[in-house]
Amino acid sequence: MKEMLEEKLTRFEELENQMSDPAVLGDSSKMAAVAREHGSLAKLATKYRRFKTVISEIDELRLMAESDDAEEREMADEEIKSLTDERETMWSELLDMTIGGEDANRSRCVMEIRSGTGGDEAALFARDLYEMYKKHAETKSWKISVMESNPTELGGFKEIHLSVEGEGVYRELQYESGGHRVQRVPDTETKGRIHTSAATVAVLPEPEDVEVNLKTEDYDVVRYAASSGPGGQHVNKTASAVRLTHHETGIVVECHAERSQHKNLATALRMLKSRIYDHFQQKEEQERSDQRKSLVGSGDRSQRIRTYNFPENRVTDHRINLTIYKLDQIIAGNVSLLTDALIDHDRQTLRSSMGADGN
Repeated sequence: MKEMLEEKLTRFEELENQMSDPAVLGDSSKMAAVAREHGSLAKLATKYRRFKTVISEIDELRLMAESDDAEEREMADEEIKSLTDERETMWSELLDMTIGGEDANRSRCVMEIRSGTGGDEAALFARDLYEMYKKHAETKSWKISVMESNPTELGGFKEIHLSVEGEGVYRELQYESGGHRVQRVPDTETKGRIHTSAATVAVLPEPEDVEVNLKTEDYDVVRYAASSGPGGQHVNKTASAVRLTHHETGIVVECHAERSQHKNLATALRMLKSRIYDHFQQKEEQERSDQRKSLVGSGDRSQRIRTYNFPENRVTDHRINLTIYKLDQIIAGNVSLLTDALIDHDRQTLRSSMGADGN
């Protein structure tokens, strides 16, 4: 964790220098990106910088505490106690701020919801998950918008991609990455039988432009006509669809939500950058220690994380064996009933593994 904090502080100080660089000041788009990243790191970096200062001051005072002067020793001991208390408080706050890994404090993320096994019912469940997260975002005063969607004739979604912006969005929503299973009687079921279907959710931190240096020669662009709308009489043909293929990773994204090709290209680039960033973060994650693997917010999207049982009004999160009989409230947008418990689990895990004061 300290290695990550050092990296964040170093990056913050680099950005501080860039904000006074004439080359950056003369480029309004780059200045905006630098200022946005600087702002996202400010709270964590300034606290960690103060934390390091306190440690240095304690070390200096310990030398004073060995003085032959009794009055000087007493003064040093009092200061050491005060600064030690501050150090422990700050370390606890730093642990809370870093729950969820180095991307925890990002204020923008991309959420991808895809229907899985279960046909039309799975697509309807994907829609229900979208509505659940949309209502949750409204209660948090987050900004949520649809980047791309593939609707079905019954009103579900084969897949839908969302942009979410606001304080603490990634810290909280990253816990939603994984497989979601639903057990209920579908509206189309005439015999009252309970069906099981599934959807997957991926939550990707959205990087700043300066973090993913994507050049036009790094990817191919294909422009094509695509159908929009759920089908039937609602289908519209638009020539504005865009498909991007990243050469190095092979990642492919498509966007045809807008009628403007320019807007679709801009949205597709945001999606591509998020996936590229996530790709290399996942790769680095595998090369690191097992510490993060012990945390439930690790983002393993192949893992079945949760079951929603409508007949019993029950939600079970399998990662921490949590069962809540308030499915009606959760599906109505009160996702915090789950995420608060998951965050607390990670908080306790971090504290037990890192110690009480970071010393």
